[in-house]
Amino acid sequence: MASGVFTVLDDIAALMDDVAVASKVATRKTAAILGDDLAVNAEKATGFLSSRELPVLWAISKGSLLNKVIIVPVAFLLNFFLPVAIKFILVIGGVYLAYEGMEKIVEYIFHRNKKGAEVIKENNRDNQVEEKLKIKSAITTDFILSIEIVFLALGSVLEAPLEVQIFTVCIVALLATVGVYGIVALIVRMDDAGYRLIKKSENKGFLNTVGESLVKSLPMVIRLLSVVGTIALLLVSGGIFSHNVPFFHDFMTAIPSTLKDMILGIIIGSIAVGLMSLIKIVTTALKKG
Repeated sequence: MASGVFTVLDDIAALMDDVAVASKVATRKTAAILGDDLAVNAEKATGFLSSRELPVLWAISKGSLLNKVIIVPVAFLLNFFLPVAIKFILVIGGVYLAYEGMEKIVEYIFHRNKKGAEVIKENNRDNQVEEKLKIKSAITTDFILSIEIVFLALGSVLEAPLEVQIFTVCIVALLATVGVYGIVALIVRMDDAGYRLIKKSENKGFLNTVGESLVKSLPMVIRLLSVVGTIALLLVSGGIFSHNVPFFHDFMTAIPSTLKDMILGIIIGSIAVGLMSLIKIVTTALKKG
């Protein structure tokens, strides 16, 4: 009996060791997309009232966990029964990410100053409705990025036993939520930490300097995240097209892959934005007619 227990424990230890090794490999292969995930979601989680930052972040985190709960089993089922569908799902997600990235750029380039009446109207708008829309958008973007992360993690351990695949993909998926949104929470609360240090230091000394730096740095960090997040959306989408569409894989092979991914993201994102704009114009015309 005792020997049987030790055999089981030895098997569990061996499994955990295999999972640890596989998780390191999978995390290394998904590091780039995890970094992009952090940049995109940090940008998505900012721009709220200070009192609503953590509740909003918690809502997005719960949505992200639910995304993983849905995606992980679906990924294994598709990989077993219909692996060709994975590429189609990734490409559709890539179009959405490219659209999101280019929409931000177009909005920035063609942004016009709002008149007084428009500003008043926006200020009177239901903040809860706006918040829910932003949370929904963040969870949708997280869903697309999560698909990429889960499929990349699964692809890195396809040669391993099934139990190792399951544990590894689950660990990477959990890291993609807990790790990413944990760091995002630290970023969005930088100013609060700074104010506490200033108060504790009584406006003098090293702690006061650190506190003031944190407070002053937050607006710059948020602006930087907005830029990095937009670039990440285009790079990730371009990478999806390059890796999953043969035509795009052989497209502009002479230039660096990062530049190629950016160009693909911009081109397809611009087409998607143009099509959506055309659809909106036609829809509006039909409603008026």
